[in-house]
Amino acid sequence: MKLFNRLHNRCEPPGLELVILKKLPLALLVGTLTPIALAVLVRVLPSSATDAAKHVGSVDIFAIATAITFLTGVLTVAIGCVVVFIMKGPAYVADPYPLEHADGPEGGSTD
Repeated sequence: MKLFNRLHNRCEPPGLELVILKKLPLALLVGTLTPIALAVLVRVLPSSATDAAKHVGSVDIFAIATAITFLTGVLTVAIGCVVVFIMKGPAYVADPYPLEHADGPEGGSTD
């Protein structure tokens, strides 16, 4: 008995999900480096704020929150692309499961 029975000629070609998956590493790099660059820029440029340490701390919190939010979004898109890629794979036939109480011509009820 074969474990998996494939349907013949039933496989969808890859589409937009592979294009998105190939662009995700670059998007992750740019999206992560942008908040980091903002945090570095705040430290390099002179600040006219009265409390510079509080300002730098606020920008650091904003940068960390932005990076984590962006990372979560990229991970969500990547999971979606992988799910679509798997679903477009070959189709399989399930084993038949005879219904004993079916309302049909074969094995139907005798009411």
